[in-house]
Amino acid sequence: MTLVSGFEKIVRTSEPIAHRTWLKIGGPAAFFAEPSSVDQLAALVRRCREEEVPIRILGGGSNILVRDDGVPGMVLSLAKGDFAELSIRGNQLTAGGGAKLAHAISESVRAGLAGLEPLVGIPGSIGGALHGNSGSRAGDIGQWACRATVMTRAGELFQRDREDLVFAYRQSSLDELVILSADFLLEEDDPEQLTKRMQKQWIVKKAGQPLSHQNVASVFKNPRGMSAGMLIDQAGLKGTRVGAVEVSQRHANFIVAGEEATSQDVLRLIDTIRSRVAERLGVELETELEIW
Repeated sequence: MTLVSGFEKIVRTSEPIAHRTWLKIGGPAAFFAEPSSVDQLAALVRRCREEEVPIRILGGGSNILVRDDGVPGMVLSLAKGDFAELSIRGNQLTAGGGAKLAHAISESVRAGLAGLEPLVGIPGSIGGALHGNSGSRAGDIGQWACRATVMTRAGELFQRDREDLVFAYRQSSLDELVILSADFLLEEDDPEQLTKRMQKQWIVKKAGQPLSHQNVASVFKNPRGMSAGMLIDQAGLKGTRVGAVEVSQRHANFIVAGEEATSQDVLRLIDTIRSRVAERLGVELETELEIW
């Protein structure tokens, strides 16, 4: 039995995935699938385990760098079907792991539920946001999560209740293969006031980031009590270029990839930034960009 046998309708081989990432560079995935149900996903995960094929989960693609020679193993996208659903009951928002964070924020604000609006402008999916505990100075997503349903690398399902969940800066205890869905207990508020706050935060955030038409990625985690972008700026690295990739002039913790950019350009630029910040300011920067 081969990996694809029985999954021909959802598994594709040598599938280009660069266009599914914000940087839009890198090679193909050896295998790529978009299951639409939990049963379908579980069966595929078990098959990959039997065949010893590694699995990666592709969410919004905002924090992924795909290497030039591509990704071995299986890449799964959960942007369709059961995984992208959203519902609100009372002050509880239930969201599929593949649902867009932006959609969850807008729906909660429309329903007069406060809590997630400080995250406006943060890209990606609910699953990715929870796994990395996405947040801003006003708070993070983990503080509102009360429950999560996860799938292990063996294809088994478990529910993690609030007492099982641990969140810290840009990390969480949700390190299973997939976050299938999550529940958030939010606070009632006036929808009009929430909308105004969200719009103001959006304007402020976008004013300091690269332009929306550019192929970009945020690269480093903020060291405790410091801003990675400010450190990179202080090291005189704004506009620094390697090949067709450069440090953004608008926000130094973003890199901008040109049309001829390669993943190798990005990796070399990351090494340059890290070494110069360490040399000039004595701070070791840690990447938040995942390198596949």
